[in-house]
Amino acid sequence: MLKIAVAQMKVIPGHPDENTANMLSMVEEAKKHQADIIIFPEMAVPGYLLGDTWEQTAFIRDCEECGQDIIAASQDIAIIFGNVAADWNKKNNDGRVRKYNALFLAHQGQLVQPENMPYPFVIKALMPNYREFNDTRHFFSLRQLAEELHTTAEKLLSPLKLTLKGRSYSIGAFLCEDGWSDDYNLAPVEILRSKGVDMLVDISSSPYTLGKNGKRHRVFGRLAKEAGVPLFYVNNVGIQNNGKTVYTFDGSSTLYNSQGIMADCLPKYMQQLGYYDLESIDAMPKYKREKADAIGHIFAAVSYGVRSFLSDIHMEKVVIGISGGIDSAVAAALYTHILGAENVLLVNMPSVYNSATTKGLAQKLAENLGCNYAIMPIQESVDHTISQLETIPVTFLKDGSSFNLKVSSFVAENIQARDRSARVLAGIAAAFGGGFTCNANKAETTVGYSTLYGDQSGFLCALADLWKYQVYDLARYLNEKVYGREVVPQATIDIVPSAELSSAQNVDEGKGDPIKYPYHDYLFRSFVEYWQKATPADILQWYKDGVLEEKIGCQPGLVAEYFPSPAEFIADLERWWRQFTGMAVAKRIQAPPIIAISRRAYGFDHRESQNGIYYTRAYRRLKAELLQE
Repeated sequence: MLKIAVAQMKVIPGHPDENTANMLSMVEEAKKHQADIIIFPEMAVPGYLLGDTWEQTAFIRDCEECGQDIIAASQDIAIIFGNVAADWNKKNNDGRVRKYNALFLAHQGQLVQPENMPYPFVIKALMPNYREFNDTRHFFSLRQLAEELHTTAEKLLSPLKLTLKGRSYSIGAFLCEDGWSDDYNLAPVEILRSKGVDMLVDISSSPYTLGKNGKRHRVFGRLAKEAGVPLFYVNNVGIQNNGKTVYTFDGSSTLYNSQGIMADCLPKYMQQLGYYDLESIDAMPKYKREKADAIGHIFAAVSYGVRSFLSDIHMEKVVIGISGGIDSAVAAALYTHILGAENVLLVNMPSVYNSATTKGLAQKLAENLGCNYAIMPIQESVDHTISQLETIPVTFLKDGSSFNLKVSSFVAENIQARDRSARVLAGIAAAFGGGFTCNANKAETTVGYSTLYGDQSGFLCALADLWKYQVYDLARYLNEKVYGREVVPQATIDIVPSAELSSAQNVDEGKGDPIKYPYHDYLFRSFVEYWQKATPADILQWYKDGVLEEKIGCQPGLVAEYFPSPAEFIADLERWWRQFTGMAVAKRIQAPPIIAISRRAYGFDHRESQNGIYYTRAYRRLKAELLQE
C-alpha cells in the first residue's frame, strides 16, 4: 500500500529558513510513520503574500538554497512541495529575473521532471489577480511560457511519473488557482485528467474567507469525481498580510475519494500531519463536517488572526478604550480571551455627554472580565484644548493682523475623540507596555464614521471586517459559547448604539448614531462585497422596481419604515455615497491593519483611488424621474 502524508504546516511569510526547518522536521516525522509521499502546501518555503519582497534577488536565491535542503531530504520518501523557481537567464515582463510559482517533486535526492516540460517542476498556469492576489505582478505563468515556446499550455501540462514500491504512479499535480478554472479559458485539471492520473494533488496557499470552504468542497469534489481518482487538497495555516490587510489561513486540508466525497479534513488552524493509504481511501467512511453557524467560523478566524498577529509583533499587553457600547465591549472580551485578564487594561474616558448608563456598563464589563480597569475623565482636558484654540490669537505675518479660531460643535466632537486616543490611550499604552486597539466595525469604516487620529487609531482593528449585526452576533457568541456566562452585559447589547459625543446622541433618550444599522449594514455591503459592486444607479433601480430589500438582503419593510418618500430615500443614499467615496477613502487609507473575514475586506483586498464622488448618467435620470412622481 502507498502511504501518503498530508503536511498541513504553519507557513511564516518571508522566513524560508524557519519554514524549511519546519518542513524537514515534518519529513522526519513522516518517515517514522513509513510514509511514501509527503505533500506540502503552495509556496511552503517562502510564504505567499510577500509584497515586493519578490523583487529581492538575494531572497529568491535563499529560497532556492532552502529548496535544495528539501530535495536532499527526499531519501526513501517522495516530497511534493511549493517554492519559487527562478530562471536566471530569462526575464519577466517587468525586466526582473524570471520567477515561477512552482510545485516540485523530489525523490532520492533528485527532482522528477514532468513530461513535455523544459523545467524539473510544475508551473502554475492560472494567475489570480483579484482580491488579495497579485500573481501577475511577480510570476510568469505556464500560459506565458507556452506562448514563448510557440506551443500550447495543453501540451506542456502533464502528470508527474513516480515509481514507488515497484509500481509507476501518475500524479496530476497542480497549484491552487489551477483548480478554480471556471472563469478561465484553460482547465488544467481537465487536461491532466485526460492524460491519465492515479491521483490528483492540489497544493494551495488559500486564505480563509467566510463561506469559501463550502464552495471549494463542491468544486474539488466535482474534480475528483470527474477524474475518478482521489484528490488531495493541501493548504497551510498561519497568517499572512498585504500590509493593510491580514489574512488567516485555516488549513482545512481535505481528502476527496474517487466519487468526490470528503473522506477526511484536517483541523482548522492547526499544524498537523495526516496519513492515508491510497488504495484504502474509497473504503473510508464519509467525513462528517462540523456543524457550526457563521458566527462560530467568524470567531475562530478573528481570534486566530488576532492571537497570531500579536505573537508576530511580540505584543503581550493591550489597552482598550471602552465606552459601554457594543464594539469596545466585544473587543475587550475578545482580547481578554486571547491574552488573559492580567494583560488587558480597559479604560473608560467619560465626558459630560457620557451617560451614567454607559459609564455603568463599562464598569460592569470590566468587572465581568476581571481586567485591569481605569477611569480617566477627559472633559477638563477637552475644555482646556477648546479654550486654547479660541483664545490664542492667530497672526497673519504679512500684515500683522490677527484673529481667533472658533470651535464648532462638530470640531468639539472630534477633539473629544482625539483626546481619548492620541493623548490618553497612547500614553497609557506606552506606560503599560503594550498597544491600544481600534474598535471600529465595517459599517463605520465604510462611511468614515470615525475620527482621524481619534477612535480610528490603534495598532490593529480586529472588527473592521464585521458588519454591526455580526458584532452583535459575536457578543452573544462570546457570552454563550466562549465564556459560558454573561461578560458583555445584556444591556450593552440592548442599548441604542451611540458615539455619545454630543447631547444629540443621548442614549437615555434613545438617541444614537445616524447609521440605521439594520438597513445600512446591507446597503453598504452591496457597495463593497458584491462581486459586481452596486452603485447608486443600481440601488435606485432596485428601489424603483420594489426589489431593493431582496437584492441587498435586509429585512422586508425597513425601507418604507425609514424613508416614507423617494426624496428621503435619495437624500439618505446620497449622504452615505458621498461619505463612502469621499472622505472615508482617505480615512481608510490611514486606518490600522484589519483582520480579513469577508469576501471583500478593506485594504489591499479593496483597492481604492481617491477619485471623489461621482453619479452616473443612469442614476441622474432615475433620480429625476422618481422626484417628479
